[in-house]
Amino acid sequence: MAGNSSIEWTEATWNPVTGCTKVSEGCRNCYAATMAKRLHAMGNPRYENGFNVTLQHDLIIKPYEWKKPKRIFVNSMSDLFHEDVPLDFIQSVFRTMNNTLHHTYQILTKRPQRVVQLANKLNWSPNIWMGTSVENQETAFRINYLGQVPAHVRFLSCEPLIGPIYKLDLDKINWVIVGGESGAGARPMEADWVRDIRDQCHEQAIAFFFKQWGGAQKHKNGRILDERTYDEYPKIVNT
Repeated sequence: MAGNSSIEWTEATWNPVTGCTKVSEGCRNCYAATMAKRLHAMGNPRYENGFNVTLQHDLIIKPYEWKKPKRIFVNSMSDLFHEDVPLDFIQSVFRTMNNTLHHTYQILTKRPQRVVQLANKLNWSPNIWMGTSVENQETAFRINYLGQVPAHVRFLSCEPLIGPIYKLDLDKINWVIVGGESGAGARPMEADWVRDIRDQCHEQAIAFFFKQWGGAQKHKNGRILDERTYDEYPKIVNT
């Protein structure tokens, strides 16, 4: 439920919440739902409820055990701002992040509207990065909500990128991650969609990170775009 991660843009994962529900097309082939089903079948006690939203109260304090600074993806197996996660629990998670300033926390949500609603009840210490998923033009509205959140770093995860996204408003965004869908039933991603987002980022001086091409066997397709990798991070943070 917590530990080192193979996700290219982070170093560790921390899951004080597990489980979620689907809200848009980007959720169709959710890797977390697939993994939760497997873990439930294996008898993992964290997933006795399957992929139903479950609060893992004992894991709230886990980051205190990590003495070495890490970039930590918060709730890779859920969404901290899911409507079934109560405010007091979210505040407890934030207190841990506020008290472990040697770590950098990367929170990703598909529910930025709720982040805006709760933002003034949370302590946004400088080590908290807040992101939202934008998988196609239809979900680009989430960017406007994210821009209202008082996080020191705001980022977009365009993964799985299942359609083009034109005229990105990156005025209040510090970082953009792009990646293709992976696993069984992965939908294809066109190279020009990626190039267009990359070019928009560079025109607006925004850090661009290309995670993967994806596919059923993503390791075979790699993460090279136009003969190079893109591993840019927000300039305000020393990575």
